[in-house]
Amino acid sequence: MRVEIDRLGHHGDGIAEGPIFVARVLPGEEVEGTLEADRLTGVRILKPSEDRVTPPCVHYKSCGGCAVQHASDHFVADWKEGVVRMAFIGQGIEAPIRPIITSPPNSRRRAALSARRTKKGALIGFHGRASDNLVATPECRLLLPELLEFFPALEALTVIGASRSGELTLHLTASPAGVDVSVTGGKPMDRDLQMALAEWCGSPGLARLTWNGDQIAQIAPPAQSFDGIAVVPPPGAFLQATVHGQQVLISAVQEALAGAQNVVDLFSGCGTFALPLAKTAQVHAVEGDAAMLAALDHGWRNASGLRRVTTQVRDLFRRPLTPDDIAPFDGIVIDPPRAGARAQVAEIAQSDAGRLAMVSCNPVSFARDARMLVEAGFVLNWVQPVDQFRWSSHIELVASFSKS
Repeated sequence: MRVEIDRLGHHGDGIAEGPIFVARVLPGEEVEGTLEADRLTGVRILKPSEDRVTPPCVHYKSCGGCAVQHASDHFVADWKEGVVRMAFIGQGIEAPIRPIITSPPNSRRRAALSARRTKKGALIGFHGRASDNLVATPECRLLLPELLEFFPALEALTVIGASRSGELTLHLTASPAGVDVSVTGGKPMDRDLQMALAEWCGSPGLARLTWNGDQIAQIAPPAQSFDGIAVVPPPGAFLQATVHGQQVLISAVQEALAGAQNVVDLFSGCGTFALPLAKTAQVHAVEGDAAMLAALDHGWRNASGLRRVTTQVRDLFRRPLTPDDIAPFDGIVIDPPRAGARAQVAEIAQSDAGRLAMVSCNPVSFARDARMLVEAGFVLNWVQPVDQFRWSSHIELVASFSKS
């Protein structure tokens, strides 16, 4: 069957009339293949787009970690900005959108890799597209070099701790002190495994090992820097994917809240925004995870030159801050999970907050929540898209809102 690609969907698949979905193609291309349900397989490019490029990664054809390495950087930037623009159009609001800022290749400091024992050793990498097949990715173009250099040690760890039929998930985070490794799906702990892991912890480049939620060893604290402020996150804690992207987000939040003297940080995590904001403002950090708040507090107490930072453990989905709770603050930053924070944003919309910085990793839920704010009298000043997940369909955003 022969089709022409009309556009790319939000997940990076080409869409032809029908709709028919085709992976790894570009708008305007003519392709042919076998139609299976609503998807074209065995695709052959008959007429390539001018934006088609040679994928920079040797694993691209088999690995499912990236979606659009076959497209030029210019095309990907325009496409992602278009996804953001369409999300706002869908909500009927106008948004001044700044040009997207993209993190460079080989800059990802965290990743969740899969690992499996084999007859000859172990396999470390990502699954193939829509597949259970595990693809080794030793030359990945996403991860920091220090993570790739740690692959041989991870293979040894997999041989030690994976069952014959099971699969490990290796949560890796690079830090100046070494690699922070948190393993899930490993064998239950017993004396033999404990001794083997203790020996493995002598691997060069390791900072910390956590096994099925239990810390096995910490060679050195795997501290992260939030605009120059050191914090040691709990094992597996959320962090921005790249240091580059993190700094772009921090700078945008600081710009949006410039002049604020008393800020509340909602879904604060370990302090990505709270601690940098404390250079110029008092900050109250609210988060549902007590361990992350403890890390934030420890980072604040060991830093110098920061204003007061207080913390509160609170489930903002079940108990959002009310307008009365928000009243003492002249600035708000909110960075909710992918589903957004409809209940909390509804409370913010009814408050008298003057300045708001909203961060999101989902343009659709972001635009939905932004509409509530605009309808309540907030002005959407600008939106800054950020691409930390290069060659994927993921997009992050920061927006500045104000209300007189």
